[in-house]
Amino acid sequence: MIKQFLMNLLLSFIWVALTGSMYYTNFVFGFLLGFFVLWIMNRNDIDQRYFYRVPKILSFVVYFLYLIIKANLQVAYDVMTPKYFMKPGVVRYPLNAKTEFEINLLSTMISLTPGTLILDISEDKTTMYIHVMYLEDAETFVKQTKTGLERRLLEILR
Repeated sequence: MIKQFLMNLLLSFIWVALTGSMYYTNFVFGFLLGFFVLWIMNRNDIDQRYFYRVPKILSFVVYFLYLIIKANLQVAYDVMTPKYFMKPGVVRYPLNAKTEFEINLLSTMISLTPGTLILDISEDKTTMYIHVMYLEDAETFVKQTKTGLERRLLEILR
């Protein structure tokens, strides 16, 4: 998988050098073009993990940016209006993530989203306690986080 990623980077650098245009959009286009070329060349290989993970990573980045923008707009609206709409609460969140790396990455992603903060992780690493600034329903928050952020993150890592 590392070999395909490095080859993809090399192809995108070659594309940038051949076109003579040093813009990030040209690099991204070269990366996508290299990804397509590598996919065509390696269709019959046994190891296809790279070609499944790259689209999932891009999808995760777009989804995470959507979450951050949505939460920032919600907090900004609450700050700018005279009435506060926040309903703070602490949620007990059962974890599907098992390894320390998965738990750490998930807790970092949740904490980066405005309006949420990780308070604690249980000793047996099965539960995370999250402070949520705009908590309508704890079960809805847990369900949305499990089916959204945690599921997508674990698909990339596993």
